[in-house]
Amino acid sequence: MRHANVALFVPMNGCPHACSFCNQKSITGRAAQPTPRDVVSAARTALQSLGPAAGSAEIAFFGGSFTAVDRGYMLSLLEAAAPFVGSGAFSGIRISTRPDCVDPGILSLLKRYGVDAVELGAQSMDDRVLALNGRGHTAARVEAAAALIRSSGLSLGLQMMTGLFGDTPAGARKTAERLAALSPDCVRIYPAIVLKGTELGRLFLSGAYLPPTLEETVELCAGLLDFFEARGIPVIRLGLHATPELERDRLAGPWHPAFRELCESRRFLRRIRAELAGRAAPKGAVTLRVNPRDLSAAIGQRKCNLRALSALGYPAAAVGDPSVPERGFSIETTGGGERHAAQVAGASGV
Repeated sequence: MRHANVALFVPMNGCPHACSFCNQKSITGRAAQPTPRDVVSAARTALQSLGPAAGSAEIAFFGGSFTAVDRGYMLSLLEAAAPFVGSGAFSGIRISTRPDCVDPGILSLLKRYGVDAVELGAQSMDDRVLALNGRGHTAARVEAAAALIRSSGLSLGLQMMTGLFGDTPAGARKTAERLAALSPDCVRIYPAIVLKGTELGRLFLSGAYLPPTLEETVELCAGLLDFFEARGIPVIRLGLHATPELERDRLAGPWHPAFRELCESRRFLRRIRAELAGRAAPKGAVTLRVNPRDLSAAIGQRKCNLRALSALGYPAAAVGDPSVPERGFSIETTGGGERHAAQVAGASGV
């Protein structure tokens, strides 16, 4: 699923809590609050750059707790965006907010201005982890808010984080299970990054918090991608956007500017290894044929997948082949003087 939007960030506005991980100015790269004029300017610029594709894109207000900002300010932003939706220039308006800042009245108001999607920052479905990270709400509140959004007819998005203080990979997988049970239309996954000026930063510098490694997080998030996509739930964002401020203020954590690509490569490697492990054929050279769109993911960053296969006794090469379906692969091994071939279908997450 390719998801386009015109993103406007409302950093550190409306949120009644200081979560352990949060420094929105670093995450978004923006300190100033957008004005209605900024909304109009961004929408007009997007119309020119997106062309006909703008009709399926949304205007999105991210970064803070949109439904908790000053009501007059919130309405001024919606009033600036609404005409673009009413004219059909954009498909709708998407907002993000906290689970404890949602009620039937605010959802009804949002719909009147053309909002069609609400994303909830759930982050975890473990009450202990939520409390340790200063979230100020419970997992039950996430479930209640999700039900309200669903019953209002709005599209539901859910956001989760991995590597939070007090969390574990098993805990993150349990969070994914509970979020999937709420039938969201999409999910975003953000590994926690340790930033200056945050409680997580203080815990890290004191030695009380040790963030997971990039390798551990890639392994976990590749599995989460499998999990959600196998259930027909698209993951529309995996990892934070790169900004100069994020680079400047990052103290630690599993940061990589192409984090999703690393996870997609890991998924390819898992499936290739599983296919090879299930064969009775002797080890030998491997030729992978993949759709050209998947060639980078199949090879892996700096050829990491090819090196991993070679270490298992399968010296490997990968070639693009348009006849192979996306996310599928054809695999040929040459060992013991014999050639063995198999076609593996594209996978939605298994």
